[in-house]
Amino acid sequence: MAVDVAALPPEIQRFEAYLRTERRVSPHTLRAYLVDLEQFVRHAAGAGQAIVPGTPQLVRGFVAEAAAEAGAVSLGRKLSTVRSLYRFLVREGLAPGNPARGVASPKRAKRLPEVLPEAEVAALVETPSAALATPLALRDRAFLELLYASGLRVSELTGLDVGGVDAAQGQVRVQGKRRKERIVPVGRTALRAIARYLDEARPALAAGPDFAGAGHALFLNYRGGRLTSRSVARLLHKWVDESGLPRHVHPHVLRHCFATHLLANGADLRGIQELLGHASLSTTQRYTHLDWKRLAAVYDDAHPRARRS
Repeated sequence: MAVDVAALPPEIQRFEAYLRTERRVSPHTLRAYLVDLEQFVRHAAGAGQAIVPGTPQLVRGFVAEAAAEAGAVSLGRKLSTVRSLYRFLVREGLAPGNPARGVASPKRAKRLPEVLPEAEVAALVETPSAALATPLALRDRAFLELLYASGLRVSELTGLDVGGVDAAQGQVRVQGKRRKERIVPVGRTALRAIARYLDEARPALAAGPDFAGAGHALFLNYRGGRLTSRSVARLLHKWVDESGLPRHVHPHVLRHCFATHLLANGADLRGIQELLGHASLSTTQRYTHLDWKRLAAVYDDAHPRARRS
């Protein structure tokens, strides 16, 4: 959905320029900001108010109106967008205060991430090259192994260049959220799959007509262009079907599996936080809830009043 920035109030035009040039947010993030702000402007016009100076009542009314069509997650994002707008306007001397600061965020239901058992993940990632050794199958085996081995976000995977994988050091350098760079270890199995893909498959894919625009992309599509996040999701769905797993698996599920299986095998929560690139430990702590069976077993074995005679 395209937004006509020139039709928005000048304060929002200033904010858009700030997001685009100083914050350097992605086009997708910028579009989401503008869609929310266009809706906010329409609500203010319907209420007969200007967005500056704005009032808490105006912001609450906007959230209440949006609640008819949006869930708690979307409402929280819209409120966060309006808060960010006013925070910027106050800093620039364009608004006297932030009327959105005191508006409470809608509560969202806490959902635990889906996780597959270790045996199911192993079956899934091994399916492509077990089926056939074509360039596309070798590519898919390599990226599935890497997603699980290093807990990458799918955007980090598709953004990888060939030079991002250091086989000698056994690590991969990725650019995460807010363009923060981090280095993550890669296991031997994934490194072998990547090496085979680079030797036997990528040269064949690089002969495609779109290779000139792919730069140094590590994972290529059948035409030689950079593999996209949407393609990764589609291909994962295909291999889930091929492996016979009775469930839908999103690429992010492999990131959840990475974290949960590390925790189950004794990894430190702080270390997992660093590997995932989480800014807050509270984000990582949700994985402790998924491992309750192991924790219960530890309790049964260790607590003197829980031991069975």
